[in-house]
Amino acid sequence: MADAAAVHPEVSPEVPPVMPPVVVAVPARLASSRLPGKVMADIGGKPMLRHVLERCRRARGVAAVFACSDSPEVLEACATWGFPALLTPESCGSGSERLAVVASELVAAAGGAAQDTLVINVQGDQPLLDPAVIEAMAAEFARRDRPPVLTPVYRLAAEKIHDPNVVKVLLAGDGRAITFSRSALPHVRDAAPEHWHWHAPYWGHVGLYGYRGDVLAGWSQLPESPLEELEKLEQLRLIEAGIPIATFPVAADCLSVDTAEQLEQARRLLQAL
Repeated sequence: MADAAAVHPEVSPEVPPVMPPVVVAVPARLASSRLPGKVMADIGGKPMLRHVLERCRRARGVAAVFACSDSPEVLEACATWGFPALLTPESCGSGSERLAVVASELVAAAGGAAQDTLVINVQGDQPLLDPAVIEAMAAEFARRDRPPVLTPVYRLAAEKIHDPNVVKVLLAGDGRAITFSRSALPHVRDAAPEHWHWHAPYWGHVGLYGYRGDVLAGWSQLPESPLEELEKLEQLRLIEAGIPIATFPVAADCLSVDTAEQLEQARRLLQAL
């Protein structure tokens, strides 16, 4: 009997996408402006950065997990925890820039070509990060045929729409990020602000970025971004340079520790696990 493919040549089994080489990098700066030294703050007997690195290492399909820091103290601590760390300049103005200066080392650790490699930037202040988000990012990167930049988003609750501490993202119909802001997006002209959520979906931004290796390596060639300087959001440099940012939805945000109150919240949450 002829096989199905011969009888129906237009029907073929779905071929899963080839998973990319993946490396995770965690920029870790001691001189945080809002909560200095936070990446080494104790949470349940471990520094916050160690919690982040260990959660990243749980993600399947990751070739390596690095810390990237300008602090010898951080580099020495990472070595004792069993994680490689790369020294970066003090002058780096953002986490993405910190990773970009060592992009070649990160891509080499993943073992693939730069244009095929996914470098995932995980913030060093996310001790409750779900490793499944990293796995989902790698799967989306493969499914979408390696977009330049990829980032997760989540539906915002009504009470967070006007919170300037929550970063919002305005999405195009195809899921591409149009822009990011600390202000509510979109602005609903003919409704009271407390009713805006009745008229449009609002999306928050989870602070992870998945960079194609060659795009990350070109960070230093991007022009300065006035919007980035105004909003203090590094992803706006990409938007202004015309580099598309693809998004994919996740169920919820991940706690980022920016204040002493959030540090106490992280301690309570991790203690309850």
